Amino acid sequence: MNSRPLRVTVVGAGPAGIFTAAALTDQDAVPVEVHVLDRLPTPFGLVRHGVAPDHTAIRDLRKSLQRVLERDAVRFTGNVEVGSDISLAELQASTHAVVLTYGAARDRSLGIPGEQLPGSIPATDLVSWYCGHPGTDPSAVEALLSGATSAVVVGVGNVALDVVRILAKGPGELESTDMPQHVLQALAGSRLRDIHLVGRRSPARATFTTKELRELGELPGVGVRVDPRDLELDPVEAAAAEANKVAGRNLAILREWSERPRTETARTVHLHFWSRPREVLGTDRVSGLVLERTAPDGEGGVALTGEDRTIPAQLLIRSVGYRSVPLAGLPFDAGAHVVPNHRGRVVDDGVPLAGHYVAGWLKRGPSGVIGTNKMDALETVGAVLEDVPQLLGREVGHDLAQQLAERGLVTTDMRAWRRIDDHEVGLGASRGRLRTTVHDWEELLSIAGGRPDALP
Repeated sequence: MNSRPLRVTVVGAGPAGIFTAAALTDQDAVPVEVHVLDRLPTPFGLVRHGVAPDHTAIRDLRKSLQRVLERDAVRFTGNVEVGSDISLAELQASTHAVVLTYGAARDRSLGIPGEQLPGSIPATDLVSWYCGHPGTDPSAVEALLSGATSAVVVGVGNVALDVVRILAKGPGELESTDMPQHVLQALAGSRLRDIHLVGRRSPARATFTTKELRELGELPGVGVRVDPRDLELDPVEAAAAEANKVAGRNLAILREWSERPRTETARTVHLHFWSRPREVLGTDRVSGLVLERTAPDGEGGVALTGEDRTIPAQLLIRSVGYRSVPLAGLPFDAGAHVVPNHRGRVVDDGVPLAGHYVAGWLKRGPSGVIGTNKMDALETVGAVLEDVPQLLGREVGHDLAQQLAERGLVTTDMRAWRRIDDHEVGLGASRGRLRTTVHDWEELLSIAGGRPDALP
């Protein structure tokens, strides 16, 4: 057994990063010291700022993630941005291994005319707003929402369904969530009546899960409409649905919805498949979206038909995928938006970059569910452990915490997080809720008692 501890810095305190810390400290072959950094003042990443607030069971994963961060061999430091407050090279000089897990925070674009008009926003902006992400400008989102009676969500994944569901729900159904109070107030005042979800391919190719889809049809006061023509499948699409149990269950739900009698409801969700966004209409802001009808090409793809229609809308939400961004000093595949790697080892022109590793979406792209990150982290940690002889064979400089302290950075730790946690729970209790999320960055630091980092 090695007696010298292996110092590992994990960049990103979301599920991928915390699962990495768990895997490193679950093993006893090598003593480790794990330092988890995050640019936000709070831990948990997408579990706090990406999972829909009305999905409380998934958000409760924070409890088990917190237990990992409270382990003796793990240290959390928030409000530190790698690449700005400290460079990757400096991290590498003070630690034996760096595992980067900062995810995929940017949206992919549609690449169509009018996409940049006011009223067209990426899904991450809306999700960050209703989850209380401190990097979001609430007033900008709320101004767009307040003037909209019709919204279009482009995308057929679970994030798109989350957005549709949150916009469609009545305010009473969201009161029990931990949404910031200003979000609840804005949603309560929303004038939205029609919410459209658009996908360019067959419903058999949609990536949402059955549970997420079924929820739409169970919302009180919300009608769901599906064009029966969208559910007509050619042999290739029918075979795809037959081979994929989730797709088959989804199609059964969609068919049932397409047969429902149409009644007047407070809000209506319209699902459109075989529809390619072609142009965003508007002059000073979004006024509509032009869709071109697509058709199966017989090989699992789509063919354009030249048949256009327009959906009037004042709000366009783009949910067509996420992408990671490069970090200075790190190889990056600009096409796939990932860091080139082999089993988590960062590679540069096929050659492993000593001491550099990745996990999560930065490693494999934005795919899978939260639990997928656990096996992904185990693979990366396996590579780290295999490399221990080489990693421990070099000298490292000052402890990372000491470097941060010397720079006088205002940071947070787990004690600070517990103060934030207690404050949010108390704020929620004062309003008859379990928690109310604080969204303002400076307020979070104030509650936390953010201070220049110091050695314990």
